[in-house]
Amino acid sequence: MGSDRRPRNPVQAAVWWIKRQSMRVKVGMGVVGGVLCLLFLHLVVEDHDKLFIAAESVHALGIAVLIYKLMREKTCAGLSLKSQELTLIFLAARLYCSLVMEFDIHTILDSVTLATTVWVVYMMRFKLRATLSEELDNLSHAYILIPCTILALVIHPGTYHVLVNRIIWAFCVYLEAVSVLPQLRVMQNTKVVEPFTAHYVFALGVARFLSCAHWILQVLDGSTYLLKALGYGVWPSMVLLSEVVQTFILADFCYYYVKSVLQGQMMVRLPGGVV
Repeated sequence: MGSDRRPRNPVQAAVWWIKRQSMRVKVGMGVVGGVLCLLFLHLVVEDHDKLFIAAESVHALGIAVLIYKLMREKTCAGLSLKSQELTLIFLAARLYCSLVMEFDIHTILDSVTLATTVWVVYMMRFKLRATLSEELDNLSHAYILIPCTILALVIHPGTYHVLVNRIIWAFCVYLEAVSVLPQLRVMQNTKVVEPFTAHYVFALGVARFLSCAHWILQVLDGSTYLLKALGYGVWPSMVLLSEVVQTFILADFCYYYVKSVLQGQMMVRLPGGVV
């Protein structure tokens, strides 16, 4: 007599139902869910600029998880050194732009995040290098840095700042959008993501969504300050596109992360080709 494998509690039933849907339905549900979250944030958060601060805080929390992993487990298995190095580069570029263009709370947050990222890179490259999975971390820096540089030279802010600073600003925006790709490649190669790495990448996904929500809601609000800061032309659209790209890059992983948590699993298991 065959056993009924359907889950018995509502949460598992919902996960089971979603799993059976086509990819088109899942994407549609994800888009609808994202729009509903944006609507919720629009109604609940009065000052939408605070969403960017929240995004930076969540990113810092994710790095704190990495630091805990490195200090407790003395291993960086499952982590991408290249992603951390790319993160260090775009944070350094963004901090420089913040210092020479506009010193505010974002400058302080970026300083803290950059300092902790430097420590993570130092630990991975020198102290724990023997535990790196270098054969899995095989996405070359050049494939990411060169396109971002070319794009920054072609499309950058049309503000009153010095041209070099405007190009660096554009470069850090584009690099931030794709800096997580080497980490996703490592997870794609392993198919199983251990808890601390999963928590870190999920935190990045949440941070990217909050940052994307910040830009979208600011634009919908008609923020004259934002438009003045970004300038006009193609650049504001590229900033928004970069935020959306970041969010969608991590959306798949976040789905499997939440699914694993709801099912009570510690490890996140990824099917082939998910990232």
